[in-house]
Amino acid sequence: MSGHSKWSQIKRKKGVADAKRGQVFTKLIKEITVAARMGGGDPEGNARLRTAIADARADNMPKDNIERAIKKGTGELAGVSYEEFMYEGYGPGGTAILVEAMTDNKNRTSAEIRYIFSRGSGNLGEAGCVAWMFHKKGYLEVAKAAVQEDRLMEVALDAGAEDIKDGDQEYEVITDPQNLEAVKKALEGAGIKYQAAELTMYPQTTVTLDEKHAEQMLRLMEQLEDNDDVQHVYANFDIPDSVMEQLGK
Repeated sequence: MSGHSKWSQIKRKKGVADAKRGQVFTKLIKEITVAARMGGGDPEGNARLRTAIADARADNMPKDNIERAIKKGTGELAGVSYEEFMYEGYGPGGTAILVEAMTDNKNRTSAEIRYIFSRGSGNLGEAGCVAWMFHKKGYLEVAKAAVQEDRLMEVALDAGAEDIKDGDQEYEVITDPQNLEAVKKALEGAGIKYQAAELTMYPQTTVTLDEKHAEQMLRLMEQLEDNDDVQHVYANFDIPDSVMEQLGK
């Protein structure tokens, strides 16, 4: 299973600790603010903002927080100006890692990301060193218990999905970024519940990790995402189920 889906599932199973709830809200607010600044404050005409608001609601962010973030993005309220940066590097076992960050201080963030990589058995690389290994895709995850595979394929492919991958306990629906909303609506219209729906950087190839490198990789992913300026982390690792079972003991 690819690094993206494996890491997403691990996080969902662990849940978001109460101590990190404020950190989650901070990252969501940044995304809403930047999305509104770049595409306007109307979610109907701004797909990125619409997705950010949906994510915020899924994490039970109060409506007032969402509205303030939008107004800060559109300039109706004063707020911090964030810039977006992409960091690229290598992780344990030769894995490729992309880090999306939003910050008001690039020098501080760059130093912190570099330190996390070096401490986590990785190396921060130059721009372009691994980005070519990933493609931007729409990604949905559907539990196998929620639908029969034939039914999911019928609905998703008819709505424009590119591929459906068979995981251990879930199906992964891959779409062109422009078709993510259409596929989401089609699944909702068919009564098919999904566990995740987002734009992601999907790896073309994956690197299979042994137990040692898998443990290092998961620790590095967690440390990167714990940084307040990091919005998303993508990697091309694959961890066999047998290794995950050993790590869980």
